Amino acid sequence: MLVKKSSKSNAASTALRDALAGGGAPRRLDRRSFLKRSGFAAGVGAVGASLPLTMVRQADAAKAAGDGAVEVKRTVCTHCSVGCAIDAEVKNGVWVGQEPVFDSPINLGAHCAKGASVREHGHGEHRLRTPMKLSGGKWVAVKWEEAIDEIGDKLLAIREKYGPDATHWIGSSKHSNEQSYLFCKFVRMFGTNNTDHQARICHSTTVAGVANTWGYGAMTNSYNDMQHAKAIFFIGSNAAEAHPVSMLHILHAKEGGAKVIVADPRYTRTAAKADHYVRLRSGSDIPLLYGVIRTIFENGWEDKKYIADRVYGMDQIREEAMQWTPDKVEDATGVPDAQIRLIAETMAKNRPSTVVWCMGQTQHTIGNAITRMMCDLQLVLGNVGIMGGGTNIFRGHDNVQGATDIGPNPNSLPGYYGLAAGSWKHWCRVWGVDYDWMKGRFASEEMMQKPGITVSRWIDGVTENTELMDQPANIKAQIFWGMAPNSQSRGKDMLEAMKALELLVVVDPYPSATASMAAKVRQDGVYLLPAATQFETYGSVTASNRSLQWREKVIEPLFESKPDHTIMYAFAKKFGFADQFCKNIKLNKDAKGWMEPDVEDILREVNRGTWTIGYSGQSPERLKLQMQHLSTFNPATLRAEGGPCDGEYFGLPWPCWGNPELKHPGSPNLYDTTRHVMDGGGNFRARFGVEHDGVSLLAGEGSSSKGADLNFGYPEFTDVLLKKLGWWDELTDAEKTEAEGKNWKTDLSGGIIRVVMKNHGCMPYGNARARAVVWNFPDPVPKHREPLFSTRPDLVDKYPTHDDKAKFWRLPTLYKTVQEKYRDVGKDFPLIMTSGRLVEYEGGGEETRSNPWLAELQQDMFVEINPRAAADRGIVDKDWVWVSSPTGAQIKVRALVTERVGADTVFLPFHFSGRWMGEDMLKYYPKGAAPIVRGEAVNTATTYGYDVVTMMQETKSTVCQIAKA
Repeated sequence: MLVKKSSKSNAASTALRDALAGGGAPRRLDRRSFLKRSGFAAGVGAVGASLPLTMVRQADAAKAAGDGAVEVKRTVCTHCSVGCAIDAEVKNGVWVGQEPVFDSPINLGAHCAKGASVREHGHGEHRLRTPMKLSGGKWVAVKWEEAIDEIGDKLLAIREKYGPDATHWIGSSKHSNEQSYLFCKFVRMFGTNNTDHQARICHSTTVAGVANTWGYGAMTNSYNDMQHAKAIFFIGSNAAEAHPVSMLHILHAKEGGAKVIVADPRYTRTAAKADHYVRLRSGSDIPLLYGVIRTIFENGWEDKKYIADRVYGMDQIREEAMQWTPDKVEDATGVPDAQIRLIAETMAKNRPSTVVWCMGQTQHTIGNAITRMMCDLQLVLGNVGIMGGGTNIFRGHDNVQGATDIGPNPNSLPGYYGLAAGSWKHWCRVWGVDYDWMKGRFASEEMMQKPGITVSRWIDGVTENTELMDQPANIKAQIFWGMAPNSQSRGKDMLEAMKALELLVVVDPYPSATASMAAKVRQDGVYLLPAATQFETYGSVTASNRSLQWREKVIEPLFESKPDHTIMYAFAKKFGFADQFCKNIKLNKDAKGWMEPDVEDILREVNRGTWTIGYSGQSPERLKLQMQHLSTFNPATLRAEGGPCDGEYFGLPWPCWGNPELKHPGSPNLYDTTRHVMDGGGNFRARFGVEHDGVSLLAGEGSSSKGADLNFGYPEFTDVLLKKLGWWDELTDAEKTEAEGKNWKTDLSGGIIRVVMKNHGCMPYGNARARAVVWNFPDPVPKHREPLFSTRPDLVDKYPTHDDKAKFWRLPTLYKTVQEKYRDVGKDFPLIMTSGRLVEYEGGGEETRSNPWLAELQQDMFVEINPRAAADRGIVDKDWVWVSSPTGAQIKVRALVTERVGADTVFLPFHFSGRWMGEDMLKYYPKGAAPIVRGEAVNTATTYGYDVVTMMQETKSTVCQIAKA
């Protein structure tokens, strides 16, 4: 179906187009007509059903007479985080076709079903077309000006009466980098840290666990780099469905002899491609990994020199691993020792070896500890900082990485600058606003420096007893700005929170499940604002491997939709801080007279301030130049070979150090000491001090990046250290003025970074050891703790959860109280309920289930249940069944009887909404805006439980019972 163009002209043709052209095929057909006209067999027709029929047209469509030439706009898929490039064909402002970009080093001309159908997302007929509000239980259209005024007045009134912390703002992992950054700035200028986005409930435990191990909480290598691995260990990741195009690189690795192991409670499509599959009990990752590490140490397979030079605290990990004898591991995980040894031996004897994880590991009450265990395994083997190694952490949404890096986090400002006064002063300088003015926007300086309520707990922010909270008032206004509520756990409780709010606002191209849920329980106080899709605007997006790509605008915003940053500016004007909001950012007037902040200027402001993670070198000009010369990048190394980007790595993966003029090429693999720092090399970050308990935390003698003048460990660079080393005079006079009293993170001139890296080959953040022991976490050495809802009370006794927390992220958070209350929950709810992705849909699913090409592929929400468990309940395949949970919720879904899951486990996808405990919610959607496919949300039934560090929700190890409907 997707055939590479024979020439660079816009008059592209494919075999399928040619086959249909002779019959004068209409532009739009239903599937039945398509199959009849094409004469395809059923199997080929099924493939066709995953592609937009706008690709099926006359071969000479690009040369059609009369209405002008076809323009090609280069963009990036808006679904998962792989970053597949797309050439969109536009004629007279209409998106008429698309091609995958064959020159892209990431997708190499490939698409999955979702990517192949993105044109329907841009031209979707089920989109929200105009601003609407709920009035008397009915959706009515309103004008934009009216919506801005009414919502703005209500928010200002709530701010005045209760304080700015009575509002909660959920951003989006679908926003571009520039929109994510601007949203973070916007909410802070409103005066609250009550802001968050999707990453909280997908990879916040990764970010915290990994960053606290070696410095940065991101994927260390790349999809492409996995081709160099000799062994690949997937645990908690189903890449074949969640990140389909990533499998290109994994299968290339297999062709080169790499061994693939998949550990998962469910036999997935990824497991079907593995050399070895290991079924483990959900939530038992830590015992399994300790078993693997114990086996490595027992056989002397660890990298002793690497550990000695670059790791702190590994002796404590070894000590804990030795406690996990084969019988204990098998009891906790269900995995026999022979399989544990197989994993250990495969990883140890096929180096470099890499690991992959996703939400199967992160969405647990001990997710932070599980992710640290994966890091520890790679440190034991010396697999971090090398080609073909590392921790390949596949992110979910197309810009969840970028939104995490510089967007609306409740505990940090852009670039992971915290909330301390120094961080605020840094960003106030970047924004050009007075620090005291900024402080005055908040209820108090204390609230300005206090992490906000997370997206996972906004429900409790609404309903909790205010006396038990760490803020003055409950949440009265909730703003969903590109976030699906069915992605969050405890849906039954969420409905009650929606009912209790004074104001609920949804900003989204699609109305999302929020609209129907709110309309079910409310008569008014709800507004829907139509945002433009990412195809109707422009800007940068960060793939999972930290590479940035620039999207061109494909089409103008359809219907009455507006770009998110245009809407932000309109509200900033209403709230009275528009001048401060865009002080350094040019404003452009659109065709309807609305002011739109210039996206390129927004990125330049990001570049001026985000030194910590190297979002400082990727100027709009550099990114756009790369997108014009994709063919020059080597898919195996991601490096440009010749051309205007010669020597750069694709996407200038962060850290791309210094200002754009420094021309740093980006960092393809983090912590790689075999490369010079000006060639993408590095070492572990010194962010935890220079010693702990009398033991040095700095790297060992001789352990440094290639060509470094300091061939040993050293702390992060400040003006004082530069002066002591005699490097201060290498700064220009202007740089000295700016750098005085600063460190590498707050020197806006970039001079400290330039001198340290370019002149002396050192890393500005220092050179330290990775921490196998994270002393500032509740469990410094990772420990297994049973889920709050466990079907194994005997293991609850052996491995109990944490104590309750009185005020954690502003809210009381329960652990032991819940676990003890539900100690015997397995008697009534004996099945472990887990969830995950499908290849057909994405995220909360509202946009993909509104796409006719995807909707046909998966029409029912379902539960996978083992034949034995089904037989015990009198259930056969395709029966309608009730899935009930201890929350009192029950959802009605189809039964898929399969041995993919064990007899103790069931699996449900999390992309569905539009039905509520047996009721079709169609009547609660605005007319014409309901998704084609509607189904029960698994999170209607999920239970209470949150990670003890990040507030990540527990969705992979809850419990349920199933009965025939």
